[in-house]
Amino acid sequence: MQYGLIGAKLGHSYSVAIHAQLGDYDYRLYEQTEAEFLELLSRRAFRGLNVTMPYKVLAYAHCDALSDTAKEVGCVNTLVVRPDGSLYGHNTDIGGFIALARHAGVEIAGRKTVILGSGGTSLTARAACRRLGARQIVVISRSGPVDYAALYAEHADAEVLINTTPVGMYPNNGQAAANLSRLPNLTGVLDVIYNPDKTALVLDAEARGIPAAGGLYMVVGQAREAAELFIGHPIPESETVRIYRQLRDKALNLILIGMPGTGKSRIGMALAGRMNRPFVDLDGEIVKRTGKSIPEIFAEGGEAAFRALEHEVIRDFCKEKGAVIATGGGAVLRSDNVRAMRQNGLLCLLTRELAALPMDGRPLSKSPEALREMWRIREPFYRGAADYTIENDAAPNIVAARAEEAYHEAVDR
Repeated sequence: MQYGLIGAKLGHSYSVAIHAQLGDYDYRLYEQTEAEFLELLSRRAFRGLNVTMPYKVLAYAHCDALSDTAKEVGCVNTLVVRPDGSLYGHNTDIGGFIALARHAGVEIAGRKTVILGSGGTSLTARAACRRLGARQIVVISRSGPVDYAALYAEHADAEVLINTTPVGMYPNNGQAAANLSRLPNLTGVLDVIYNPDKTALVLDAEARGIPAAGGLYMVVGQAREAAELFIGHPIPESETVRIYRQLRDKALNLILIGMPGTGKSRIGMALAGRMNRPFVDLDGEIVKRTGKSIPEIFAEGGEAAFRALEHEVIRDFCKEKGAVIATGGGAVLRSDNVRAMRQNGLLCLLTRELAALPMDGRPLSKSPEALREMWRIREPFYRGAADYTIENDAAPNIVAARAEEAYHEAVDR
């Protein structure tokens, strides 16, 4: 073992991909039990390690020397075996957290800050908030002394909310660690979770116009600082921005929305080929699950039955990453569908002249008049959900090229 990440569960870590761009060293993931981790620390059979849940405090207790930052935080996430065999512990999470707050535009100085959770990452968030000049720091945990009931009863005036718990993390997408509607004074929300890209907490904040961000920028920022220790020389901070954008570009779903017949499936397949991604046709997935055609589902259960099936498929497929997804024409009519899409995706509205939209085999597209009325009703939903719009007025490869270019631009915004 040279370098790597140690934790109890590491299934969706980005660390290998990040460190591959930061230094020329062998970096791997190692899932270990507590006993295995302690045995590894005693043998010192590595050169450098990053440490994640739930071993950050444990690692702190077994170091021969600690950086001032590690002492300030009370836990370590980076270990280095020195030439004399001693174990040195440092915390790069605090720098990553501060970089995240600044990247997200969340101002902590002079503000009452509530931190959800009491583990190692909570220690990091507390130290970072002290450095950033928080007026007051309140830690909320299920075991107290300040619990979640007290959050709303005594600290509803919180101005910044930080989640360091795993609530809302994949595969339990959609869960929120707090009810933002009961915290009316919020000016910023940070969630250290990075899978999904936007947790329910971040989506709730965005819906209220509150600056918010998930934890990916923190992950990249702390990795850059750890790599500096591993290789022994500075790495420009610009690398954090570059790698962060690259990871999101590869991970986010490109989701096509629009009227029935606008060519979402055809353009989606062309996009998947161009971008070397899997393609998912959500209407096709509904057919697979039920063994029935879309007209048959409408005929047997009506539109309500179809929409319920549609929501299940959107929920399941949009929690995954890195795909091109074509939705049904009415997918954006439910706000919970749009939230599910937004957690890991950018939405591209594909438009086409109404006169060119096909009607055969489409239960709701019965006539040109029906199509015009459908567009009148749905256009606000499409426009409100879309991150960008592409006109389908050319060959599929040309339209797909435009949609891909706009996707990359949207990721960088």
